[in-house]
Amino acid sequence: MTISMDHRSHRKNSWDSKMSVSTVSTGTRQFRRSPSSILSSDSDIRFTRKKLTSQYRCGCCIIATFLMLMLLAAAGVYIAYTFFLPGEPEEQVFRATFKVIEGDTFSPELADPSTKTFKVRSRDYKERLNLLFRRSPIRHGYMGTEVLALDGTEDKDLIVHFNIHIDPSYIDLTTKDIEDILEEEITVQESLYFKNLTIDSNSLEVKPSNLLLMTTTTLPTTVVSQAVTQTPTPPRRCYPRQLPYCNKLPYNITTYPNLLDHQDLKDVKDHVIAFRELVDAECYRHAYEFVCQVLQPPCAKGEEENEMVLPCRSFCRDFMAGCGSRLPEKLKSQLDCSRFPEYGDKGTCITKPGCVDELKSRALSPRVCDGTIDCQDLSDEKPCTYCSKNHMHCGIGRTCISKTKRCDGSVDCPDGSDERACLSLTPSVEELKKVDTVTPHVAKYYSEGFVTFNEKGEVGKLCTENLNNSLPANHTTEVLHTVASSLCKTLTYKNVIAVRVEKDFELNVPYVSMKDPTALEISFIRSPCLSKQVLKVACSNLECGVQATHGPTGYKTLPKMSMHGDWPWHVSLMKEDVHICDGTLVSDEWVATTTSCFQGQPKAEWTARFGIIRLSSSSPWEQERRIVGMVKSPVEGSTVALVKLDQPITYNDFVRPICLPKHNMALVPDLECNTLGWARNREQLQRVQVKITTMEKCENISISNTNGLCTDTLHGQNDCGEEEFAGSPLVCRIKNQESWTFVGVTNWRIACSKNGMERPRMYDKIGSNVNWILDTISSKE
Repeated sequence: MTISMDHRSHRKNSWDSKMSVSTVSTGTRQFRRSPSSILSSDSDIRFTRKKLTSQYRCGCCIIATFLMLMLLAAAGVYIAYTFFLPGEPEEQVFRATFKVIEGDTFSPELADPSTKTFKVRSRDYKERLNLLFRRSPIRHGYMGTEVLALDGTEDKDLIVHFNIHIDPSYIDLTTKDIEDILEEEITVQESLYFKNLTIDSNSLEVKPSNLLLMTTTTLPTTVVSQAVTQTPTPPRRCYPRQLPYCNKLPYNITTYPNLLDHQDLKDVKDHVIAFRELVDAECYRHAYEFVCQVLQPPCAKGEEENEMVLPCRSFCRDFMAGCGSRLPEKLKSQLDCSRFPEYGDKGTCITKPGCVDELKSRALSPRVCDGTIDCQDLSDEKPCTYCSKNHMHCGIGRTCISKTKRCDGSVDCPDGSDERACLSLTPSVEELKKVDTVTPHVAKYYSEGFVTFNEKGEVGKLCTENLNNSLPANHTTEVLHTVASSLCKTLTYKNVIAVRVEKDFELNVPYVSMKDPTALEISFIRSPCLSKQVLKVACSNLECGVQATHGPTGYKTLPKMSMHGDWPWHVSLMKEDVHICDGTLVSDEWVATTTSCFQGQPKAEWTARFGIIRLSSSSPWEQERRIVGMVKSPVEGSTVALVKLDQPITYNDFVRPICLPKHNMALVPDLECNTLGWARNREQLQRVQVKITTMEKCENISISNTNGLCTDTLHGQNDCGEEEFAGSPLVCRIKNQESWTFVGVTNWRIACSKNGMERPRMYDKIGSNVNWILDTISSKE
């Protein structure tokens, strides 16, 4: 049967299709058809098209399913490998020790890893151990050995300390496995690897080496036990220093527990090798001194209990800068430098050695013996030709005095510090004696305490028993209030808040009494005090804006180059130990600066440093505090900001607050005003004399606002050696007055420019922010 069919589409540009199907019929019903259907067009283009049978469809489904399963399997392998497969095992380190009793002896040179003797001997033992382990059953996982230390008794036994490094990917070992290998070689009759040496098998010790083990002590259990039983902590005691490794220390007495909670010498010995690794790594040039002073801190005798003397905070900071990256996190927290005292803190601390050598290595030799202190221990000024041995440095200038000249009635120091604070307030005489007196200046102001005298190097208290015997009761009270008021004023406090007589329980204290209590000028004489009745006074409101090193017996004029004590309220703001901005101390916990200091600055650790006049030097009075918050001024157009310190500052002659302006203070051109800048070459703080001028001068060059204050330098380009950082203050005072007032703060960094292109020195007024500042610093939040 043959069927012909013509079909024509009615679409535009239609295709003309012809289809023919031929079928041949036989006895059985079979169909014969052309192998394909031909679709032709008028354009003479041919397309061949095959139909997808059910057989083909089934195959495609199988392939698609297989591919999907493969994809799911790959995803599963990836997830398992990424999230569930354990990480590569950490390298195993075993610390081992043995004693050589014949064939080798200890000598002092072996205690120092930097000597050639140590290097040769340690290399010999390292090669012996490497041969042993590389031919042992653990050779596939053995990575190497390092000799840490060589100890012992001179000309006798030699103790070898070494580490064994194992790759746990190839083999899993315990300390027993390492001990067996070493013991088998040590006890054999003829050792192959320790020829000519006899090693005491009983001295062999192997244990896991992990620096974190240093911080894992039994202390937490002890603390819990104490918390439950409420057993009081025993008083701290002094013990002889017995750690051989630290025999180079200049003292022989230590105390327990130390800063790392080591309770005795055994605890220290268990962990000293790990600390020796830090010293041997040479990550810090004075690591040996710091490590030994932490493990075996000096012990200072105290009245009730002994005290631990630690390295100074700046010493700790330098050590951590070099070796901190090698310490685990827990040990870093134990060696947190904020836990270490500052030089001027209660008690004392151990300063970093080699300050003068460090100055010379930085090409700062001219600073040695120049009259300005650059080292906390005064080592740059004490050994100079102008300072005799066993004399006290005046702290300012090139002058030293004998301690017997302190409060002898004659001014010997350039700033008169030897005749100031001859009467002061202190909690106890013992408290004064704890502080190492390096200069005559008062290291810390006490607003409350016993009236204490200081005369020719001797310290004692004021006895009041002669008043009861010579004056009526009402007159005695009047005399005591007069003495207290005069003393508070001398100590630059405004008010007296308490005056009382108490019994003195301190032992071995000398006394003075008032010679003539009714005289206009009271004098004191040495006397016994059988009744132990002494005077106790409390003052308040420290005078602001006062330069304690200037005054009746001090300097009369301000130098161009700042000396210590010239600007006691000036603050250096550091971001990760880099000087970024300046600030001004307005209270014991708050510093004023500008918000522009922190604009565009990533989150970082900010600190404030006080009592410095050279950025790259230290002083005995330097203090550092962390910045823990900032408050912006709500005054429109003002960029003033207050930053909060983590703890109150300690007031002394070199760190004091500035006065805030009064509401009626007139900013007239005849005010004596100064701002502060840092010399580019010498990094020393210098004053720049300025005068307040009209806003028109600043408006012609810069954008001004209602809160702005325009100034001009008195000496023009002559002051171009200084660079004023953002946050630097404008301080003014009425001529012939003592106190300085905080008038303005700069919100940009001012540097010198070419003539005709100078940026004006424009400041934000502090006067419009006074109420907000007072509210903020008085807030308890």
